[in-house]
Parts: sequence; structure tokens; C-alpha cells
Amino acid sequence: MTSKRTSHIATLLLVIAFFAVLAVLVMVFGAHLGLWQPIVGFGYFRNYFNSIGLSLLGLSVLVFVSQWVTRNRTGTIKSLIAVIIGFVLVAPMLYGVIQPTKRAPAIHDITTDTVNPPEFLVLDDKRAGAKNSLIYAGSDVATQQKKSYPYIKPIFSNLTVEQAYAKALAVAQHKGWQIIVSDPNALRFEATAQTTFFGFLDDVVVKVTPMNNQSRIDIRSVSRVGRSDQGVNAARIVEFTESFNN
Repeated sequence: MTSKRTSHIATLLLVIAFFAVLAVLVMVFGAHLGLWQPIVGFGYFRNYFNSIGLSLLGLSVLVFVSQWVTRNRTGTIKSLIAVIIGFVLVAPMLYGVIQPTKRAPAIHDITTDTVNPPEFLVLDDKRAGAKNSLIYAGSDVATQQKKSYPYIKPIFSNLTVEQAYAKALAVAQHKGWQIIVSDPNALRFEATAQTTFFGFLDDVVVKVTPMNNQSRIDIRSVSRVGRSDQGVNAARIVEFTESFNN
């Protein structure tokens, strides 16, 4: 009877672990499901993720020890699974303590051309959920970008401007960006990209210009909310560049 009762405790622990994982997934992907705005899910994650992981890990260790002491094989296995789940949840926090990541600059507007950044002509400050302006902030942002992301550069291609534009548009579509407007005559398009985690919406403009018998492709990516983009826009431009050059 005692063995069954303690095994039931381990089973309850697994149920708790399941709901802990479910809660984290909902926080991360809730915006994709239409439950809330991305910033809300991000706030829940930032405030509760570590607490959920630590609570589950601590509870799981206690139950595991009790199951081990009572030599309840089934309960020990169940609680060990919960321990592993708890450890996985706290792993990002532990990694951050052991290997601190470089703090991202407090900017959210990244462009390959900080002197004459591509302008948004269709998307504007009325876009859904936008808190940030699409007007480039100028030299202060440019200085911070060059310091933090010196590798952000324009793309230079031997393709004709028409070919380069078509390829850039195809890359954007392949990445799942929502094309808001495309103008092959002006060799530019505007799009909206959504982050996988939390579902943040960012706006992108791509412009192709002729230069010295080459085509120059400039990209600008702007977050709708948040003072800092945590490096997301720079990473998007790098990924776009790599895809274009492949």
C-alpha cells in the first residue's frame, strides 16, 4: 500500500511537470495562438520561467530522494524523469550564469546603410501593435550599431539589378516574410517578419541599387515594440545575406 501511495506521488509529480512544460510553451507561443500580444508572453516568460523551472527541479529532487529511500522503483523512475525536465528548464539560467551573454545594445533599428537607410514608404507608424517609429533615429543609433554589429554590411552581387531584386524577393518569401508591397520598377519591397519565439512582428525594407556594374542590396529591419531587439534584427539581416549569397 505504501509503495502504491508513494508511486502515486511520483505520478502527480509527472503531471505537474507536464503542466510546467505546457505553461512555458504557452508563454513562448501564445502570441502565435492569438492568446495575447507578443510582449505579454515575453513578460510572462521573463517573470516566471526561472521560478517554474527551479520550483519543479526542487520538488522533483525531493520526491526522487523519497522514492529512492523507499526503494520504489516505479516512483524513482517517474521522479527521475521529472528531475530531468526540471533541469532542462533551469539549464538556460545556469548557462547564463556560467557563460554570460553580451548584453545587446538598446536599439531596435538595424540597417546595412546607416548613412542613407532604406525608407518605409507604405508601412507606417499606424501598423498594428507598433510602439516604435519607422523614422530612423540617426547618428546615435548608427554609432551603437557599428560598435555592436560591425559585420552588418550591404550585399554586393554581380547579378543585374532586376535579377538581384527577384532573388532578394524570393529569399524573403522563402523565409516566410509577409510581403506588404513589392515594386519591381523601384527595385524595393517592404515586408513583415515574425519571430519564432513569442511571435514578435518586425518590419523589413529591402532596396536594390546599381553600383559599379554590380547590384547593391540594402536591408533594414525594425522591431515594432521594445527598446532593445536582443540582436534579432541583426541576426535576420545576417541570415538574409547568407541565404542570398548561397
